[in-house]
Amino acid sequence: MVSLPGALLASAERYTALRRDIHQHPEIGFQEFRTSDLVAERLEGWGYGVTRGLGGTGVVGQLKRGNGARRLGLRADMDALPIQETTGLPYASCHTGLMHACGHDGHTTMLLAAAEHLASSGQFDGTLNLIFQPAEESLGGARKMMEDGLFERFPCDAIFAMHNLPGFRPGQLLLREGATMASSENILVHLEGVGGHGAMPHLGADPVVAGASIVMGLQTIVSRNVAPLQMAVITVGAFQAGVANNVIPQHATLKLSVRALDRGVRELLRRRIVELVEAQAQSYGVQARVEFLPGYPVLVNTPAETAVAREVALGLVGGDNVVLQTEPLTGSEDFAYMLEAVPGSYLFIGNGDAATGGHGACMVHNPNYDFEDRNIPIGAAFWVQLTERFLAP
Repeated sequence: MVSLPGALLASAERYTALRRDIHQHPEIGFQEFRTSDLVAERLEGWGYGVTRGLGGTGVVGQLKRGNGARRLGLRADMDALPIQETTGLPYASCHTGLMHACGHDGHTTMLLAAAEHLASSGQFDGTLNLIFQPAEESLGGARKMMEDGLFERFPCDAIFAMHNLPGFRPGQLLLREGATMASSENILVHLEGVGGHGAMPHLGADPVVAGASIVMGLQTIVSRNVAPLQMAVITVGAFQAGVANNVIPQHATLKLSVRALDRGVRELLRRRIVELVEAQAQSYGVQARVEFLPGYPVLVNTPAETAVAREVALGLVGGDNVVLQTEPLTGSEDFAYMLEAVPGSYLFIGNGDAATGGHGACMVHNPNYDFEDRNIPIGAAFWVQLTERFLAP
């Protein structure tokens, strides 16, 4: 059972063309100039009050109806990824080395389709804030918009966002209360030793040996410091040191990706990494410095707002197409910053599975991925019905 407004079905072909146009012209974080122009022009044409420049290229469209005091925020991300597309589709990226490999073109289009419908025939009483965010992909565009006064200028009583999820049927809606996506910590470990000749290692202090010991030691933090029923990941994705086989380098750098689904576990990992790195380095006569780069917090969906989203999902697509409490994901999402400031919920829409096949079943961040266009009217209808439910007259 899928209950879609006729106007959204009638506009599906037009919005499919728009989504493919955005896909063909991808822009990476904080450079979404064409995309934000497109979004702003359409919102203005439909009668929204439009504010630009939050987070650099962010756009907020506001629509008020009646005298209702409630305020709702809906967010879509706009940025692409530095990936060379290999889909071979007729609307494939025309920019070398850039593509919409995560479906943000589809997220933007779903919210625009809902925006047009709500402006023309939406039945609600209150304030609707549509937030088109730049730079979700590891650059923290959500936090940047907030630093620019997003919620001071556009207060929200609740905020929601949606992301496509390969591995599930198109149009299937997946929700979760509580911790839903992991924190993401980007950590650099800088090691400084004493360089020298590879034939005389006793005259130096080798940061490569210290680094190798640190890599192995880090693996014990999850296995011996984190409770077995808690989720945590420490990955050393890069170990950079030296250029010649007969030279002991003076410097080495480790690059870590650290994830957790619990705020307390996140703090435990941060503390133990510093303690272990410093102790291991000292044991090898090497100096260590741990540098924490900006990361994302745990994304936590609040109970009341998730319950509202569940009701809307069940009414829209029926129980057979709704997962009421899906499993958490170890990926990360900067919408978590918004959820630390405002109650709300982040949900998923299936993008394709083995049965449906095609590019939509391909995992995100893959050069062969594509957003499933059949999701556009379903996602738009969800936003319309959520708005009318939350801002009911």
